[in-house]
Amino acid sequence: MGRVTDAIKHLLIINILFFVATSLYGDQMYQWFSLWFPENSNFGFWQVLSHMFMHGGFMHILFNMYALWAFGSPLERMWGRNKFLFFYFSAGLGAAVIHTAVNYYNFNAGMDALLAAGWQEDQVMQIIMEGKYSPEWYNAASERTITNFLAAFNTPAVGASGAIYGILVAFGMSFPNSELFLIFLPVPIKAKYFIPVLVALDLFSGVTGVSIFGSGIAHFAHVGGALFGFIMMWYWKKNQFNQNRWD
Repeated sequence: MGRVTDAIKHLLIINILFFVATSLYGDQMYQWFSLWFPENSNFGFWQVLSHMFMHGGFMHILFNMYALWAFGSPLERMWGRNKFLFFYFSAGLGAAVIHTAVNYYNFNAGMDALLAAGWQEDQVMQIIMEGKYSPEWYNAASERTITNFLAAFNTPAVGASGAIYGILVAFGMSFPNSELFLIFLPVPIKAKYFIPVLVALDLFSGVTGVSIFGSGIAHFAHVGGALFGFIMMWYWKKNQFNQNRWD
């Protein structure tokens, strides 16, 4: 891969600094810089950007930063620093938009079910704003509806994964025949096959709630980053904009 390119070097440094600060100040950092549901009192407009530098643990930041370096380096060399940063943050913001939109859908579905069961909206909001819930709510709708409703309001999103999924898509479209050697696969697999399957698995997990990657993953943020990455790559290629560098 060669030396670390300028944009990726600075992104790595900022992410590591945020991780160290989170290790020191914990809950305060998560409260300020994670991406909260807009109706939650912890929400701040800056979080659509700051959440990209927050991570939930060592393995989380390790895999994200490795992917940023491995797949982002060829793109920055091809595009130039400024164009890479534009793409990276656009994919990350797109991930935040899709994630928040899905959260609004889940929140409204749960609230509608509770209102239909006779609960008052202000009563429900008072309970969840205190970080609580009523066991009776699970009698008003399916377990998944109420679980998604509570998660949408109470669970913040952290991580660079949305932006990195955009980078993965761009890498796959730019270097489709590159062979990837993965720990869990004993044979190399071309990027044009692996990356679509990875995104499809996230979409499957987001829709069904069945995750092979573990719990606590913002699958639709991954899908959103991939979608915005694909749209940008498709538009750039269509307009021959992909040939331009922004140094």
